[in-house]
Amino acid sequence: MNVLIVFTHPEPQSLAAPLRDVAIGQLQAEGHEVRVSDLYAMHWKSAVDRADFPLLASEQRLKVAAASGQGFAAGALTEDVKAEQDKLDWADAVILQFPLWWYSMPAILKGWIDRVYAYGFAYGVGEQSDRHWGDRFGEGRFVGKRAMLIVTTGGWEEHYSPRGINGPIDDLLFPINHGILYYPGFDVLPPFVAYRVDRLDARGFAALGNDLKERMRTLGTTEPIAYRRQNGGDYDIPSLKLRPELAARGAPGFRLHLRTGGSADSANQSIAPEKRPHSLLVEPSQGG
Repeated sequence: MNVLIVFTHPEPQSLAAPLRDVAIGQLQAEGHEVRVSDLYAMHWKSAVDRADFPLLASEQRLKVAAASGQGFAAGALTEDVKAEQDKLDWADAVILQFPLWWYSMPAILKGWIDRVYAYGFAYGVGEQSDRHWGDRFGEGRFVGKRAMLIVTTGGWEEHYSPRGINGPIDDLLFPINHGILYYPGFDVLPPFVAYRVDRLDARGFAALGNDLKERMRTLGTTEPIAYRRQNGGDYDIPSLKLRPELAARGAPGFRLHLRTGGSADSANQSIAPEKRPHSLLVEPSQGG
């Protein structure tokens, strides 16, 4: 497979960098080709503004979606954006690696999404009618491709558990997994989450690295999170609300958007915190 890693951390000596290298090494050992977009090293421009749309006349009001669509259709987006779009088209699998800052991704990675996910490229595609509300959430440009997150956080795993003060980690990552990756069609794999990374010693890192190697070994075979397809009959169109008879027997919150029954059950179990083999809780140490 062709694998794109979008790497996001400002410090080359952070734990994130050797984790990235572990992932790259294992992927290459498995015969995959790997490319890395290191956003901080690239000095990636994160803010969307008029400079992103060369076709926009100086007197014309900036409407980002319209300008994005016009630029994409004309092949007139900026070169940095077009290069990242080419990488996404090249990739069979995409990994977003980032530290969890204030319950989300760093702004530079959000800016990568904002600029690269152009109208007509990652959204605004497909038939829109009373039966089909665009190609999204299970359809779209990236159907057949895989995606996953590698996330590091200083908090304890218990803090991100169903009763934890921070909220369940799968709920915190839902807007990224479902809204950024599943929306344009990726098959989204359960995330790899490392906890208490600021207190990790050499032994803990070795164990964490082995877990990550296993996830990279199974990148092509891990069962995706069993999200419901928007146009698969589970949602009323155009309201896009889950059909009431499905909601009545579903779990509360974001888990309403997971299919149930058959092979989907195993995917649901794979993201349950108590059964998360890809996450490691490391006790405090003097190493860091």
